[in-house]
Amino acid sequence: METLSKHKSCWSQKSYRRNVLLGFLFLAASLVINGFADIYTTHRASNPVTDVILDNIPTFNVNFIFYQGFAIFWLFVILLQIREPKGLPFMLKSIALFILIRSFFISLTHLAIPLDHSYLHPARLYKRFTAQDDLFFSSHTGLPFLMSLIYWEDKRLRKIFLAATLFFGATVLLGHLHYSIDVFSAFFITYGIFHIARTFFAKDYSTHIEEEVVLAKKELL
Repeated sequence: METLSKHKSCWSQKSYRRNVLLGFLFLAASLVINGFADIYTTHRASNPVTDVILDNIPTFNVNFIFYQGFAIFWLFVILLQIREPKGLPFMLKSIALFILIRSFFISLTHLAIPLDHSYLHPARLYKRFTAQDDLFFSSHTGLPFLMSLIYWEDKRLRKIFLAATLFFGATVLLGHLHYSIDVFSAFFITYGIFHIARTFFAKDYSTHIEEEVVLAKKELL
């Protein structure tokens, strides 16, 4: 009943409906741009290079974690939005900004995936959104880290998302699916993206953070 009450309160506001729609439109546009960046990167991919970490660890089969594990992660995020819908506009716009900026980065860097990478059997849906040569920087590391920054005020969610960040970051390294620079740079670039989102979507962030503070206080009680 509490969740239904929250949705009724949010969706009854014209400004909320407009911001959610804008968020979805921005997300859709960023995915289209990412698709073109993927095509360009795939056609321009050069040769693989050596990596101080990958050269010293064996390759593990991480196909299930890479696809199904990441899908479970996003299912958790969706369920979280269903439970707490107030922060949906900021989350949508932040993810869209992340994808847009990453599209720019992968267009600049055209390294091929490491030769000894784990074999991936991509699901059809996932294959439509990304290619294996879109390496810099790692979205499997950056997106969970972005979620941890968005939900930083909630200690439980912060720990869950930080754990997911480390887990998926380690996964792509163990599978030799990303170079180490792709993983470690994701933390710094994502931190910058989060603060850009806070500036560009200040009103949405303010609404979201108010909700997080309330949840944090309930947690303490």
